[in-house]
Amino acid sequence: MEDVAAFAGVSRSTASRALNDDAYVSAAAREKVQAAARDLGYSPNQAARSLVTRRTGAIAVVLSEPEARLLDDPYRTAVMRAGYRELADIGRQMVLIFSDTREDLSRTVRFLEGGHVDGALVFAPHRSDPLPKALRLLRIPVVFGGQAAGLRRGVHVVDFDNEGGARLAVEHLVAAGRRKIGTIAGPQDQSAAIDRLAGWRKTLLDAGLDPADLAAEADFTLSGGANAMSALLARHADLDAVFVASDMMAVGALRTLDAAGRRIPEDIAVVSFDDNATLAPAMDPPLTSVHQDPREQVHAMVETMLQLLDDQGLKPRQQVLPVSLAIRASS
Repeated sequence: MEDVAAFAGVSRSTASRALNDDAYVSAAAREKVQAAARDLGYSPNQAARSLVTRRTGAIAVVLSEPEARLLDDPYRTAVMRAGYRELADIGRQMVLIFSDTREDLSRTVRFLEGGHVDGALVFAPHRSDPLPKALRLLRIPVVFGGQAAGLRRGVHVVDFDNEGGARLAVEHLVAAGRRKIGTIAGPQDQSAAIDRLAGWRKTLLDAGLDPADLAAEADFTLSGGANAMSALLARHADLDAVFVASDMMAVGALRTLDAAGRRIPEDIAVVSFDDNATLAPAMDPPLTSVHQDPREQVHAMVETMLQLLDDQGLKPRQQVLPVSLAIRASS
């Protein structure tokens, strides 16, 4: 900074204000300082700046899932990309953290406590996950993507309307004349999967249809969807529709149905959830799917984080984002 000031012929305080976009600097002085910084290859010392501002310029994105599953999950991959883009657009660095084991939990909490980031965007979908409760004691702001395990109050949450999305899917099938509507539900230790199953069940009951024995649980993977579809067909050969709780599981279900000689949608209509741009439209036939955009969720989470950084007294709130139904040939 001393070198930049001397090179530009201004005081050190003027150089500092110019490089920090302070309004109380003349246009001529600002131009001289910025030119000097470019010529000298100046870059600010982030460690020194952090001592003054108490900000690191970094935000953690924490994904509490096994690493192998995360990298194979189109939704979580979209979340990572959206996190990077949203934070880069506001001049923040994304620090990506995978937290799976007990050792990961301790390491994650220590890192977040250590002043390395200004806040954390956390995706911890499993109800048995100890991470959300451990993070509650942090001195940095935390925003959860989806319902936080074991925490219903006192936290900031941005989620999609999972139950409402399931209702849209099943109402569409009922309106199309389907009467034996099964479901492939996600793992019932995750809030999104629980809400989607509840939406399916409530909508069938409202339509006067019996949901008994028409559900099979899987793990949000392709193989899980294929196996669950086989189980449903074995129990109900007359199934005429299925609501699948994720696009990835729906791909597996389509393969099972094709192998069983079931025509889609003539014999069985299929509706899924996520509307992933690389999966749903590319299937044969293209999948009708409940549309949710991870970018919208991450954008809302980042907006909440910025508000928290400006106002630590911001009251905790739960934002529920709307979903829609993208209708295609599978239904």
